[in-house]
Order: sequence, then C-alpha cells, then structure tokens
Amino acid sequence: MDPTHPKCFALPSEALKQAESTDQIFIRPGIYEDRLVITERPIYLIGAGRDQVTIFSRRSGPCYLQRVSGGHISGITFRYVGSDQHSALNILDSTCTITQCRATEGLLSGIVIYGPDCRPTLHGNEICHNRESGIFSFAGAQPYLRENECFGNHHFGIAARDEHTRPDVINNICRDNMLSGLLLFSQAQALILDNTFQKNVQWGIVLTPDSEPTPKAEDLPQSNHFTDNPRGAYTITSEPLADIGR
Repeated sequence: MDPTHPKCFALPSEALKQAESTDQIFIRPGIYEDRLVITERPIYLIGAGRDQVTIFSRRSGPCYLQRVSGGHISGITFRYVGSDQHSALNILDSTCTITQCRATEGLLSGIVIYGPDCRPTLHGNEICHNRESGIFSFAGAQPYLRENECFGNHHFGIAARDEHTRPDVINNICRDNMLSGLLLFSQAQALILDNTFQKNVQWGIVLTPDSEPTPKAEDLPQSNHFTDNPRGAYTITSEPLADIGR
C-alpha cells in the first residue's frame, strides 16, 4: 500500500478491510494517521521498517488486536499522539508474532497484553517513551518477550500483574526507565533470564512478596545482567507503586 500510488490503498486500515485471512499487506515508507482494529482472524502486516513507517492516532490507540489467531506484524512504529488514556499497541487474547516494531508515546503503557488466552511473541521491538511502563502483561496473559529494548518509559521497562500471568522475559534490555527495569507484582510469575537491566533510576527489578520469579529472587543477579541501577539489582516490597501515588 502507498497513498501516492493509484493502484495501492491509501491507508493500512483500507487494505485490511479488503484482505483475506491469508493475504499479506505490505506498507511502503510513510506516516499514516490511522487506526487498525484486527479481530477474530490472523494478520500478516509487513512495514518497510520501523524507522520508515509510522502509524499514529490522535483519538485512540493506533493498533488494537483482539483474538488474533496467528500471523506476523513487523517493521512499523505505532505512535499515540492524543491526550486520553490509550496505549500504542493493545493486545487481547491473541497469539500473533510482533517483530522489529516500535511502540511509543502511549499515555498508558506502550504495549498492553492481557487475557487468559493471550500468548503473543514479541521479538526485537523497541518500546520507548511511554507515560507508564513499556510492556505491561496482566489478567492471565503469557507472552514470550525476547530481545526487546524497553527504555525511557516513565514507570518500568516491563511489568506483569495478576495470578496466572506469566511472561517469559528472555534477553531483553531494560534501560533508562524512570522507576526500575522490571516490576513483578500481585501474584504474577515470570521466567527472567539473560536480560540486561541498566541505568534505571531506581532498581533493576522490583518484586512483591507474593510474586514468583524464576529463578528465585536471590538468584536473579547470577541469571541476568545488572549495571548502574542506583538502588541495586532488585528489591522486594509490598508497596511497589508508592512512588507514583498508587
């Protein structure tokens, strides 16, 4: 698709309306004001690169996935530029793969992942400059998070909450976030291996007593890389959100 080419669709959402479940949609370089709502189907959406393709929205999050049953999204920056409480990328009960994208400027977390049937794979993405956390998993989601870079977010790089929520957090970089690199709270579980937690304003990792990391908290420094987090590698606290008034 290309808004300047008469044989192409002007917007990604227009191409989606016409696409069959197995069709691939290719997006040429450009900045598109649009909103993608993808439900009850697989998706194959390929951008020219996250530095070349931006989809932004003023009124709501630019991309919402609900019960997406497979497929692949890559090479796109999703940017929210409005003033209401929205994320850049919203994923509910979906199982697709998202690679080499960017999620930025959400007034909630950059990417929210939720629902008991939510098992997406996020690999090689940038999640940055969001007003809450970078990636937030809750309500039983079990995403696979590998080699993503979460930086410059106002709260945490990655956060997980709730019983039965269990992200696999492997070889990600969480740096320069305004609270800590990772938060695990309210009975959430997580596999946390080979990640780098660097130059976050507080700790590398924050845990609550009822959370369950693997490996155990005392073994996290041997299984991950911690550098220049002023308050230390990790802490266990019953009030992980006290600094933001919650």
